[in-house]
Amino acid sequence: MATLILVRHGRTTANASGLLAGRTPGVELDQVGRDQAAATADRLAKVPVVGVVSSPLERCRQTAQFILDRQTGTPHTPVEDGLTECDYGSWQGRTLEELAKEDLWKTVQSQPSAVVFPGGESMAAMQARSVAAVRRHDAAFEAEHGPGAVWVAVSHGDIIKSVLADALGMHLDMFQRLHVGPASVSIVHYGTGRPTVLATNTDAGDLSWLAASPTPDDAPVGGGAGHEAPPAR
Repeated sequence: MATLILVRHGRTTANASGLLAGRTPGVELDQVGRDQAAATADRLAKVPVVGVVSSPLERCRQTAQFILDRQTGTPHTPVEDGLTECDYGSWQGRTLEELAKEDLWKTVQSQPSAVVFPGGESMAAMQARSVAAVRRHDAAFEAEHGPGAVWVAVSHGDIIKSVLADALGMHLDMFQRLHVGPASVSIVHYGTGRPTVLATNTDAGDLSWLAASPTPDDAPVGGGAGHEAPPAR
């Protein structure tokens, strides 16, 4: 199968002020977020990606554009509703400090599979539709471009954490053990038998090895030889 690069959007004005933006329109990257997105785009510039699939929200589309601007080819650029932010219902637009006082906050932290946001979406439904979306695109890119295809999905923190939890075989109730920072890169290869998680929450380091050869489906016993280090500058 193809290889998926999960990129969270860069920091936003809402992130910086401690607001839960959710699906609020008009939330854009701040200057720090633009710098973060540019740095991630530089990391991905040596990887010829076949697609950059984005959540429809502005902050993800802005981050995706930074990545596209550093690509030499012409990746497919669909917008995917399945990758949009969780519908937090009446929690949307409130401060995290205020929400931490809600009884539901403790359940969000300890048993997210039981959470339904008031007037919004359940976290289980959020995971189901986001995992379905990335698997559908992954299969399509592999079918069109072959097993060496690499593509990018630009989405949100909880969405990416839920996709990673699924790939790791973790119950959704454990997904809060994962951290996904702004503009971070995580990498998943969906093999024919099971997914392989190649990286989580990275914000530095060479990624040119992704362009070298298809990722094998079988895990090398003993860990294998890995990829070569980038040449010294």
